[in-house]
Amino acid sequence: MEDVKVVLLAGGFGTRLAEETEIRPKPMVEIGGRPILWHIMNIYAAHGFKHFVVALGYKGEYIKRYFHDYYSLHGDMTFDFKNGSMTARGERNLDWTVELVDTGLHTMTGGRIKRLRDLGVIGDKTFMLTYGDGVSDVHIRNLYEYHKGHGKLATMTAVRPPARFGVLEFEGNNVRRFAEKSQFDVGWINGGFFCLEPGAIDYVDDYDTYWERIPLEKMADDGELMAYKHDSFWQCMDTLRDKTLLQGLWESGNAPWVIDPASVAPVPANGVANNA
Repeated sequence: MEDVKVVLLAGGFGTRLAEETEIRPKPMVEIGGRPILWHIMNIYAAHGFKHFVVALGYKGEYIKRYFHDYYSLHGDMTFDFKNGSMTARGERNLDWTVELVDTGLHTMTGGRIKRLRDLGVIGDKTFMLTYGDGVSDVHIRNLYEYHKGHGKLATMTAVRPPARFGVLEFEGNNVRRFAEKSQFDVGWINGGFFCLEPGAIDYVDDYDTYWERIPLEKMADDGELMAYKHDSFWQCMDTLRDKTLLQGLWESGNAPWVIDPASVAPVPANGVANNA
């Protein structure tokens, strides 16, 4: 898995979370003292995918500084003012490769992927793709094996969004029935964890193209888009409410997206054990 690159789209403006994103890009909004981008990268790393390509845009310098200063931010430091030296110690067990690539301030999601290819960052191998604002307990290795097994250009992880509202049934103006809406009453949506062949990028016309619109629609029409159904935990961070929910899960000590690499089960021969 070490040769498979994981592309993270981290360049958007994050306007729906403006309370946080006025000063930093959304992927750097913290859950439990760490950027959500770090949490997402750990999901992949737990499954053996450790080569990351971060597509930068809005406030990309913030992300660059974070990784440049990573060990000093997450470890102890000693300054020797006599000779002007600095030593950082502590968290040094990561074996990741992280490429930080400026893909343009106003480039759209599909355009960022295209620009990475045009810059030679994405080669001719299968790669992973996700957004910089969603976490899940999706089995990444099973997703990869499922994708390789069907031979199409693209696999999208399909998820059921958390149900937010109860359902009312009326008789006149009287409420006849009220029930909290179940997650399983909601249809499947794009969960943002993709596995792609380089040929999928041919569906992106230009840098102004949204990945979620014409490219995915055309691939679906051409029979080149497959779904990997994941009906366990998934949560995006679009709003302050979402951030609060994720922070609460982290503080509970039982955040579903935190995966112990030692607990990742071997991939079954057909790669679809967790695919409903």
